[in-house]
Amino acid sequence: MPGKVPQVDLGNGYSIPGLGYGTYLAKEGQGEDLVKQAIDAGYRHIDTAFLYENEVEVGKAIRAKIAEGVVKREDLFVTTKLWNTYHYPDNVAEAFQRSFDMLDIGYIDLYLMHSPMGLQFQGYEFGDMNPKDSEGNALFSDVDYVDTWKAMEKLVATGKVRSIGLSNFNSEQINRIMKEAEIKPVNNQIEVNPGWNQKKLIEFCRSLNITVTAFGPMGRPHRTTYGNKTALGDAKVIEIGQKYGKTDGQVILRYLVQLGTIPIPYSTNAERIKQNFDVFDFSLTEAEMLYMDTFQSERTLPFPPLKKHKYYPFNSEF
Repeated sequence: MPGKVPQVDLGNGYSIPGLGYGTYLAKEGQGEDLVKQAIDAGYRHIDTAFLYENEVEVGKAIRAKIAEGVVKREDLFVTTKLWNTYHYPDNVAEAFQRSFDMLDIGYIDLYLMHSPMGLQFQGYEFGDMNPKDSEGNALFSDVDYVDTWKAMEKLVATGKVRSIGLSNFNSEQINRIMKEAEIKPVNNQIEVNPGWNQKKLIEFCRSLNITVTAFGPMGRPHRTTYGNKTALGDAKVIEIGQKYGKTDGQVILRYLVQLGTIPIPYSTNAERIKQNFDVFDFSLTEAEMLYMDTFQSERTLPFPPLKKHKYYPFNSEF
């Protein structure tokens, strides 16, 4: 039996399971079945977003598993996100309601601002979520993410969402939010993997009692360039796994758990979905953690079209 997934305290009376199933890339016709598989495998934390265009399928899977008696709604923790084109405060409540209605699961556990970078509003349908001008340049909005946050705070009073947080924010941007916030963010979802371990940002968030969700936990091994080294498939990582009866992927996820993050791996492979969940019955030694620290890669999701945005988060050290 897989080891029990610990609950991570959010500091506001709620907690989040210490590992989740990510649904980025789980597109139409696939998302519902994958989420059902994940719930059957034991996952109780499901991560989605308006951007992924699969909230309807995620909601269907959850309702089906509740109807089957596999889970109760209160057993599950569901995260979704406010997309960049909805940063204007007047758009936040309607954008949230769209996600709320598409999921149709009674309430949302955690609602994140997908990034600090606003884009021009394009209406509430999926349409073009990355609007561009005739030259192909991204159409930025000048809305301050602090104003967006204040609009998100109002959602909590509706009872439709329990907690709110951030995604892809750097330490300076988090500080700005903390100074202005009436409701403090409980989570920052960022890319974390052995080649991009974000230790400084994780420690910074910990100092503010902000939990960290780790997306892209395996990195993107197929995109490695000269000088990069990926942990997946590394002979030493495979050897560490064999010591514990685990795969290299399980070693990577265990590393991220011990770094103090909540990984949200995505897989379409039924066996790997189960394996990714089974990382709580062993621990890496200090020496093994230090080896996992040695991988050097690049950020796999640097938002290149948005590099000129005034709130681009990745120019800071952390």
